[in-house]
Amino acid sequence: MAQTRPQKGRFMAAELKEAARVFCSAATQPAQTKITGISCQNTRAIYTIARGSSDAAANILSYEFMRELGIPVTSLPPSVYSVGEGVNMCNALGLVVSQSGASDDLVQAARGIRDHGGKVAAITNVANSAVEIVADVTLPIAAGVERAVPATKTVIGSVGAGLALLAALKPAYSLRLKETVAQFMSVGDLPVDAHASLKSALLRARHVYVVGRDTGFGAADEVALKIKETCAIHAEAYSASEVLHGPLQLATNPLTVFVLDTGAPGTSESIENAMERFQKAGAEVHLVCAHAGLVPAAAAAGILRHLYPVILDVARELGLDPDAPSTLSKVTVTR
Repeated sequence: MAQTRPQKGRFMAAELKEAARVFCSAATQPAQTKITGISCQNTRAIYTIARGSSDAAANILSYEFMRELGIPVTSLPPSVYSVGEGVNMCNALGLVVSQSGASDDLVQAARGIRDHGGKVAAITNVANSAVEIVADVTLPIAAGVERAVPATKTVIGSVGAGLALLAALKPAYSLRLKETVAQFMSVGDLPVDAHASLKSALLRARHVYVVGRDTGFGAADEVALKIKETCAIHAEAYSASEVLHGPLQLATNPLTVFVLDTGAPGTSESIENAMERFQKAGAEVHLVCAHAGLVPAAAAAGILRHLYPVILDVARELGLDPDAPSTLSKVTVTR
């Protein structure tokens, strides 16, 4: 009897089915009991340290943290510590996001932050990882093993874990997060027609822009990355406020644009303006909206949950295996 070949993308497909549960579990972990010496009162800034999909999750979280805490939150390159001499981190928190917790440059950055006077919070999926050992506080994603090389459930879970940290830093946020968690359990695939339309658009695309604002910009980063790494299609992410400058000119060539709307406060005009300008320039524009009832960061995670299956199906249609892109590995070694 002939053996059946394993289906391409089977791990990614299975892990997507777990994503909503992972988000809700990570977001409701009792982070309040784990915060030691970290508070809004003694933290003047938060610096995120991450790469790849984890950096996209950190980007999503940065907008939510800034809006809720009123302090600067921005990305800090790990090379500041892994290659350079580091920077002063007194009264600052380093938020390290890493599914594996094993990347050497992130471990060095975590150590460097502590050595330079800062506190370290880690979001990771691997218990007792090198990053966790260095961190003052760890918020586990607890997603279980992720066998597909491109991260999906751990990205969505990273956002959930970050929101648990935010609720610990700002207890008044907890009620909204509780309501969001109740809604997120029903976040899944797009309706069949919407899924088919986006899949068809990607299959005929030559160049893709993914556009968002606020937490939607972080989601755009992740969607563009997933399109590149699983489908080998050129894709770029832009903020809706920046894309209308030089990058708009690319719409004079065939261009497919995905616009992500998380419903974040103050972003609707920018989103509508970007769509109108791209449509006038002749681009093919598709709007993807968030599931109702979610805080903006969770809305961004929900959009990822909507779009990952579309990207998975496109990769399969192109004859690629999204579980194991030929040039990628689960843990990337960089400096």
